[in-house]
Amino acid sequence: MGGCPAWSEICGPAGGRLVVETVTVRVPPSIRTRGGRNVVLSPDGSVMPDAPRQVKTVAEPTLLKALGRAFRWQKLLDAGTYASISDIARAEKLDRTYVGDVLRLTLLPPWLVEAIMEGRQGEAVTLPVLMKPFEVEWVGQHIKGQPNGISGC
Repeated sequence: MGGCPAWSEICGPAGGRLVVETVTVRVPPSIRTRGGRNVVLSPDGSVMPDAPRQVKTVAEPTLLKALGRAFRWQKLLDAGTYASISDIARAEKLDRTYVGDVLRLTLLPPWLVEAIMEGRQGEAVTLPVLMKPFEVEWVGQHIKGQPNGISGC
């Protein structure tokens, strides 16, 4: 380190003392929605150049929303917040049949739910396909799932 000219400039003449001071500046970033996406803004309101502008996902948004609804509604039923599918449909202002079809998604096998969340479910697995009646047994879903496209993972 001694031969580096920058070091001698920092230390001063030979025998000088190096005084290190740490200054911490905290700048609270702002997160705003622009164009339907969350972006990180600097204090002056401009988009920070190194901040990720979008989080890209390969998962199908409609499937994720339906799964989220299904598991939330199932949790509300389990907790006793709602006594029936009809109560949920009334509260959400949705058709009772739709709520029942979406709730059936909670019966999908864990490997398929995981594949959907990671975007690995295959092109044949769509929300309209999953809204149709399917085998309740996980083994049956995997083996007999061909007509519904469920085993396409």
